[in-house]
Amino acid sequence: MARASELLELVGLGGFEDALPAELSGGMQGRVAIARSLLQDPAILLMDEPFAALDALTREDLARELLGIWDRFRKTVLFVTHAIPEAVFLADRVAVMTPRPGHIAGIVPVELPRPRHPSVVDTAAFGAIAARVRALLDTGAGLPPVFPAIEGRR
Repeated sequence: MARASELLELVGLGGFEDALPAELSGGMQGRVAIARSLLQDPAILLMDEPFAALDALTREDLARELLGIWDRFRKTVLFVTHAIPEAVFLADRVAVMTPRPGHIAGIVPVELPRPRHPSVVDTAAFGAIAARVRALLDTGAGLPPVFPAIEGRR
């Protein structure tokens, strides 16, 4: 019980130990899920779109919180998301999967400094990494680029 209370405190939910799920917001439920996943001290955290049902601000808040937890515990995290900016912000490497039949189209290293500050999303380096991920997605799906370069036109 002490470990559970410690983890709830870590994710900002100290004092909500007796709350029922229906009494918690989506963001709070996401925090509980993170705490619950850390309870058994696993070597790897498997997170399949854990923030998908959340609003954008709560999603960003939980992403920052997850980075803080990673910094503290240094767990390997396999994080599945359809959001390119989220993947780039959280990851050290982004594995891009193709549609059916799914296979890895490529792996994009994310060489951004840690700890990650939210302002990193406004940098050219972040944009370049996100563009590489997008290009792999488009290529893997057999699609042309969404915004092809138009050279020689004014």
